[in-house]
Amino acid sequence: MLLLRLELPNVPGSLGRLASAIGAAGGDIESIEIVEKRADGTDVDDVLLDMVDGAMPDSVVSACNAVDGVRVLWISRYLAGGNLFPDLEVVESLTADPTRALDVLVDALPVAFRCEWAARLADTGSGGAIEHATEGAPSAVDLRPGSGTERQAVGDDLVAVAPMADGRVVVIGRRGGPEYLDSEIARLGHLVALAVSIARAP
Repeated sequence: MLLLRLELPNVPGSLGRLASAIGAAGGDIESIEIVEKRADGTDVDDVLLDMVDGAMPDSVVSACNAVDGVRVLWISRYLAGGNLFPDLEVVESLTADPTRALDVLVDALPVAFRCEWAARLADTGSGGAIEHATEGAPSAVDLRPGSGTERQAVGDDLVAVAPMADGRVVVIGRRGGPEYLDSEIARLGHLVALAVSIARAP
């Protein structure tokens, strides 16, 4: 299964032309999610797809780029569960067991954000202890001090950081890309704040 992140015009028919191009190149679309709507009239979408036997990912990329106004931003293998994971499903998992909401959030973030790992740290300093992390997270996450939700780099990983208002932070990491969009940064901050509220509820 492949995950394709692309930019396309927000005009009638553009999604249909894109789907036709992907199908003609040997791709079978499983799901599509709008990641960001931009002021310039374009959308950034994540497309999850399978390849028919013998079809190559390069052919899908070429077919997409040949559609007027479409630009492929990223393509990678996608093994994290085989479907896109809407934020509503994350929220449902948090409310199912409020006492574990902070751990459940960290566990859900790699699938929700199509990234490799997530962790909750005691603080942002170089000695910040990892309180909870998913498989694949580095053993140490050295962050520069920040004042809010932001992008950083940890070694070769691109990370997004969201504070928890008590000195702790939640971090998600991607190896090699794509860079986190403004909409993803905002989503992370919202989900972290929601998890904190749920965990505090009586």
